[in-house]
Amino acid sequence: MTRGRRAALLIGMSLLLGSLAAADVARREDALNRRLAPLIDVVVAAEDLDSRHKLKLADMAIRRIPAMYAPVGAALSPAEIAGRELAVAVQQGGTLGASQLADPAAGAGAPVGRGERAVEILGLGSAELVAPGARVDVLVTHDSDTATSGRTDLALEDIEVLDSRHVKPTSDEEQLERVAATLRVSVRQAVYLASAQSFAREVRLLPRAAGDSGREASDRRRKDSGHATEALGSEQP
Repeated sequence: MTRGRRAALLIGMSLLLGSLAAADVARREDALNRRLAPLIDVVVAAEDLDSRHKLKLADMAIRRIPAMYAPVGAALSPAEIAGRELAVAVQQGGTLGASQLADPAAGAGAPVGRGERAVEILGLGSAELVAPGARVDVLVTHDSDTATSGRTDLALEDIEVLDSRHVKPTSDEEQLERVAATLRVSVRQAVYLASAQSFAREVRLLPRAAGDSGREASDRRRKDSGHATEALGSEQP
């Protein structure tokens, strides 16, 4: 066999073996695709996200993966979890879904933070003014049987109202409007209010004007209260 024929034969065999190898790879790839099919889209983090982060569309991306590898509860569309809060931190490329999201029902209790309490108190006031979101001062008038009979104290200042409802009069003779208000207070304030409901003759809730807060407003009210006390003292025999 001449050298030219041997070269042609080797080239032909190389082409044949290459074709067979390519066909084998294609068959293996098709078999693998059939085994992994179907492919689905899942939502992943487009960047590192901190816990308690509220998801925006820009925070998310789509990745196509085999359905058999998709985590249980993985979101399939960014729109379905946009606006939700993360319960844990998620690294870039991490899957987003039910396991990473905060449960809205878990925070359905009283809207208070650490060291705070939500306390309901019954007092004189208008439910229209003592409304959720408003801030009030709490005045306590002592019962006649106590050592501080008839004295009115500015018990609490600048307290947030979480909820309120109008309370119907207990009799036709009752003229003053009453309101049941849920207040956001500290533990110590909660204990005091619970005690005041028993020893106080009257509890009054005074709505504060918008922006009426801070030291200047408190000093002004204390000054006015002092003048009122002096005036009352001068009228007594």
